[in-house]
Amino acid sequence: MFRPLSIFIGTRYTRAKRRNRFVSFISMTSMIGLALGVLAMIVVLSVMNGFQREMSSRILGMVPHATVVGVNPIDDWQPVAAAALKNPKVTAAVPFTEMEGMLSYKGSMQPIQISGVDPAQEGKVSIVAQHIVQGRLDALKPGEFGVVIGEITARRFRLNVGDKLTLIVPEISNAPGGITPRMQRLNVVGVFKVGAELDGSMALIHLADAAQMQHWQPNQVQSVRLAVKDLYAAPKVSGDIATGLGAGYKADDWTHTQGSLFSAMKMEKTMIGLLLLMIVAVAAFNIIATLIMVVNDKGADIAILRTIGATPRQIMAIFMVQGTVIGIVGTLIGGVLGVIAALNVSELVGWLERVSGQHIFSSDVYFVSNLPSELQRGDVVLICSAGFILSFLATVYPAWRAAKTEPAQALRYS
Repeated sequence: MFRPLSIFIGTRYTRAKRRNRFVSFISMTSMIGLALGVLAMIVVLSVMNGFQREMSSRILGMVPHATVVGVNPIDDWQPVAAAALKNPKVTAAVPFTEMEGMLSYKGSMQPIQISGVDPAQEGKVSIVAQHIVQGRLDALKPGEFGVVIGEITARRFRLNVGDKLTLIVPEISNAPGGITPRMQRLNVVGVFKVGAELDGSMALIHLADAAQMQHWQPNQVQSVRLAVKDLYAAPKVSGDIATGLGAGYKADDWTHTQGSLFSAMKMEKTMIGLLLLMIVAVAAFNIIATLIMVVNDKGADIAILRTIGATPRQIMAIFMVQGTVIGIVGTLIGGVLGVIAALNVSELVGWLERVSGQHIFSSDVYFVSNLPSELQRGDVVLICSAGFILSFLATVYPAWRAAKTEPAQALRYS
């Protein structure tokens, strides 16, 4: 089979045992370093994807994807929900009321975000029912002023199901200050734990109780909560629905309340990816040292090739092929090992915990009890492409030096 001279000699140099064992060692080191850098990038970014997935499923499983809020309390929420469900991107629409206040228990206080929900329909838009650790969500009954609190709040106040605490909410009045506190005694009927900061900042009561605290009619609600198929389409979907309903409605979505958190997570992934890319770059540019030593070692070979008619471009291509082969092999090895490690990192951490008898990720400390990992094809392609490109660029200067070798000078000192 015909092969170009540059590819034939370049691959032969790669396979051949060199007289200078130090050059062979540096070449192998470059390949191993490149493989380890690619492996580390794939594993770390996969783990970060896993954490982002867990955060998304837990936090965005609790807070509304989007809401259609009435300028005034909504008397009949069913037509609003029906209009929202006409949008194919909306999967569920339920009544919802939200207010802020302070929880007080035996002299201790903390701010809280109170969500008025319908327990029978909350499962359509929320994962809270799946994370109840004490009591039941359906224990929220209208008129009984029950509350389901987060595990952090329960631990902070040392509360259990059946305990009572006080909710303080601001109320507009004719008093000189314009606002007076309204107090309501609540009975703890459940505790949820999703493993995020919402465990200490969120609580749920019945819709009718929320309406009564706002001095509304029992059937009145503040908004209709939506669940959408594509979270990143929530602003547009809710905006279109609110616009279609008229001037009495406005839209809100998760990007206003949680957008900064997910933007920070995305930036963190980008910055860690860039830092890990430096490891790949260092390993790739070790190829420069390898090829410079190979060029010096093969000075006589270069001179002979030039004298029998090889052009400077062919000489340059020979060493670019050799360096690129080193980079490709290292990147492919790192890519394969990285994919295998990313797919099995959770099992590996579990094995280490069983062997050592120590919990690396304790559910009492972290919001996850294992190391999550989500391998994304785009990350693997991007990392391997970066390894290929950096390896190729690292060959340019040594190959250019080889092409500039003068045959007479090389033969004289060989």
